[in-house]
Amino acid sequence: MNKLSRKSVWVLMGLALAACAAPPARTAQTPAPPASGQPTTLNVLVHDSFNVSEDVLKQFEVDNNAKVNVLKSGDAARVLNKAILSKGAPIADVLYGVDNTFLSRALSAGIFEAYASPALATIPDRFKLDASNQLLPVDVGHVAINYDKSIGTPPADLRELADPKWRSKLIVENPAISSPGLAFLMTTIAAFPEDSAYTWKQFWADLRANDVFISPDWRDAYYTQFSGSSGKGPRPLVVSYQTSPPAEVFYSEGKLTEPPTANMEGTAFEQIEFVGILKGSKSRALAEKFVDFMLGPAMQKDIPLQMFVYPVVADTLLPNLFAQFSPTPKQVFTLPAEQINTHRDAWIEEWTKIMLR
Repeated sequence: MNKLSRKSVWVLMGLALAACAAPPARTAQTPAPPASGQPTTLNVLVHDSFNVSEDVLKQFEVDNNAKVNVLKSGDAARVLNKAILSKGAPIADVLYGVDNTFLSRALSAGIFEAYASPALATIPDRFKLDASNQLLPVDVGHVAINYDKSIGTPPADLRELADPKWRSKLIVENPAISSPGLAFLMTTIAAFPEDSAYTWKQFWADLRANDVFISPDWRDAYYTQFSGSSGKGPRPLVVSYQTSPPAEVFYSEGKLTEPPTANMEGTAFEQIEFVGILKGSKSRALAEKFVDFMLGPAMQKDIPLQMFVYPVVADTLLPNLFAQFSPTPKQVFTLPAEQINTHRDAWIEEWTKIMLR
């Protein structure tokens, strides 16, 4: 998976299986580190898209006499692999960034400790995919098709993307090496299941016949091939994020009052990201406090304009940019984590046969 840092890329542009034998859940009974003496270091392993406002993180450190060491370690898959390879001698106390496409793999690895944060009470049940509370939801985003608004009316639905009217118009990312590419593959599997009259395999074969362009990653797709961004490419439809339009405005430094792009309805795949305490943490009490912090009001309010995803805590106030240009999609596609874990590799292999051979 090639999950590039969403925020760092925007700055460059504009300035661009259920867990086996899960332990019983712990509650927030453990006292916080004493607020005196040398600060306790907390190592937090994250993907490259993680960002938090300096003042927000600093307040956590002051409140808990802590020093947070953020370890950015590539895309979400690489982060998880690092944690699995260091099982028994963890390189961090907390891991953030596992999403629902890798949830079952993460749990089956047996690298997390359960912790039932009191903040779970503020999160809707639909985001709580791990009943053992080893991985707790933090944010939710949506991979969707963005379109260049200069084309007028976009395709009405996914099926229309294969219509000759839209020949040579669409850009997708390779799901074998790209996070949004994988999410869009999941979208098509959910929309056109194998037991339907029109399957996802037929849909992709039709896209190939309709001259779909396959990019290696999101950055090439969005900035080089897409016509609706600074890339000035030739194609007006691209697999990107539901929050790409408000990010266009945010990082334009006042040059834009509205984005040149919009989201195509009926194409969004929901990605939920989680946080968990790694087994063997030497700072367990502080790790619990950090999980509480990530689910708390300061961090949840900070998430949208730092990572361009939505907070999971109910009633968190969203920035005006989100309300204007990236409302929560009316329809989202999802697949059970266990189904993804069981079939992910086979689906990618089948996609490769259809599209690249």
